[in-house]
Amino acid sequence: MTGRTDHVDRELIEAAARVARTRCRGDDHTMAAAGRARDGRIITAVNAYHFTGGPCAELVLIGTAAAQGAYELDTVVAVGDRDRGVVPPCGRCRQVLLDYYPALRVIVGAGDRVRTVAIAIADLLPESYVWADHQLPADRTEPNGTD
Repeated sequence: MTGRTDHVDRELIEAAARVARTRCRGDDHTMAAAGRARDGRIITAVNAYHFTGGPCAELVLIGTAAAQGAYELDTVVAVGDRDRGVVPPCGRCRQVLLDYYPALRVIVGAGDRVRTVAIAIADLLPESYVWADHQLPADRTEPNGTD
């Protein structure tokens, strides 16, 4: 069962929608993402479409957040250009978001069905692969068991 919260960060949705309206032009940038950092800041990004599989807006958001010193995100949302509204993360983004932020909340749904998936992004990616480097026991510092 997917975890839900009644609180939907409308300010975050509007931040992503504003970026989608003003910065997504043509085929190179068609999606915007916004994330709320633990300190309350809103960070935004756009995708970099390329036929070789350029990064989605959510993945660009991870790098943008790190570049701004925001290493912990609480909530993310992606919004499509041309007023497409909230767009759920693709499978690749779900896996990467899970690896970086296992307790992340993600805003999904459309129109009056917009909701925040809470508890863990794993709810959007059941039976997911867990990146071993992120699951090291506390007494180990290297994935191969050496210190």
